[in-house]
Amino acid sequence: MSAGVNAGILRAHRDGVLTETSLMVNGAAFDDAVARAQATPSLSVGLHLMLVQGHCSAPPREIPILVDADGRFGNAPIWAGMRYFFTPGVRQQLRREITAQLDKFVATGLPLSHVDGHVTIHMHPVVIDILCDVAARYGVRAVRLPRDPLGAALAWDRRQAARKLFEAAAFGSLARWALPRLQRAGLRHPDRLYGMHQTGHVTEAYLLHLIAALPPGVSEVYGHPAELDAEARRWRPADYASDAELAALCSPRVRAALAAAGIELISYRALGAPEG
Repeated sequence: MSAGVNAGILRAHRDGVLTETSLMVNGAAFDDAVARAQATPSLSVGLHLMLVQGHCSAPPREIPILVDADGRFGNAPIWAGMRYFFTPGVRQQLRREITAQLDKFVATGLPLSHVDGHVTIHMHPVVIDILCDVAARYGVRAVRLPRDPLGAALAWDRRQAARKLFEAAAFGSLARWALPRLQRAGLRHPDRLYGMHQTGHVTEAYLLHLIAALPPGVSEVYGHPAELDAEARRWRPADYASDAELAALCSPRVRAALAAAGIELISYRALGAPEG
């Protein structure tokens, strides 16, 4: 997204507990991100698929349903999702753009750990079908599955309960629809995900609370750490506490709590590794 976001992610990895990130191949600071990731092979990197709020990878003339003449997607995720269902010819153009972004990632030479999506657009049923179809060709072995336990989220913070209820219903339905398709395609995913209902506010206090109650299995916690700059402020909601999220990931108290609880830090690279 920006040089400041890149810097924050690298700091959270080198000085904190972050193990995984995802790359917006059409972001403003793409070249900087690739250079930083290539210099930090311990950081696992996936594709942050962009099909809304950004620029395309395929030539705009080849995907006119998806973008304007300048190659820019629309900014309204729900409206885009509806169009991606019902517009004639859209599936072929989505496949063209998805594979173009995968091609651009592969060209970096970075190992592809997983696929997730900007505003979780990768969970759109049409997009999931395309990802499952092309996964083997691109070596995709894992996908983020947004199943953030609602009860735990509301027990921590009941503010914005309506938004959280909507997210749980919408993404819970999408996850249930996607799960058998991911299984047939041999794509792995964590058992659960945290941070979606707390988006923009994954603070030290939240992480300490979560670590103390984490159930067995593989859990993903995601956030939006950054050293905020003008480009990040342009796209991120004004209430996002990206600096607090960065501090939380670098917190010695968080690291100590993980060690005390016997929690192993892994990445999508490890999760998606072939068995045996």
